[in-house]
Amino acid sequence: MYKVFFENRIVYLTDDFAKAFKLNYGLFYKFYDLQELKQLILLFRYLNKIKKLFIFHKDVEYLFLTFSSLFKVVEAAGGVVRSETGKVLVINRRDKWDLPKGKIDDGETPEQTAVREISEECGLQNLQLNDLITTTYHIYLLNGEPILKKVYWYDVAYRGDENKIKPQTEEEISEVLWLMPDDTTILLGNTYLSIIDVFRKSKLLPF
Repeated sequence: MYKVFFENRIVYLTDDFAKAFKLNYGLFYKFYDLQELKQLILLFRYLNKIKKLFIFHKDVEYLFLTFSSLFKVVEAAGGVVRSETGKVLVINRRDKWDLPKGKIDDGETPEQTAVREISEECGLQNLQLNDLITTTYHIYLLNGEPILKKVYWYDVAYRGDENKIKPQTEEEISEVLWLMPDDTTILLGNTYLSIIDVFRKSKLLPF
């Protein structure tokens, strides 16, 4: 199953209709062809009260490739940075709490991008990249063009002075903050569903 975030709503791509229908509510659609799928996605953009869209096909990988063809695909990478005292690094970008991440440049691996972006956005060195936590997908419009962004999220250790943080204001980051894991719940009212998902996969949330 693929989970694609769209603002405060989610599109699920799955091959298990029975399980999804039993456990959830929302809009359910059996994939037929590309043009119909395109019309459905356009419609979903305007159905703000419908928080979940489930799209089904027996071959979920084929479904995801077809779905992806409706967007310009952009890849990015970032991380959940933990200090030696166990604190977690968060940023405030455009008045939303977020995690450091950025677009993968030509010739870069996701791992290289994650380290570079964290360093640039937060002013940190001495970063140690660990395991991949999860991969998220979200869709948005950029100058009228539909974008599907794939983000690789890594667990990252920071070995250094916690005070040596500096927000990259050119990227509209107004604040960089260290929080104890239990305190990350205070961000939930002003962050993205995809970030909450990363927090959950990182065991930073109890649910």
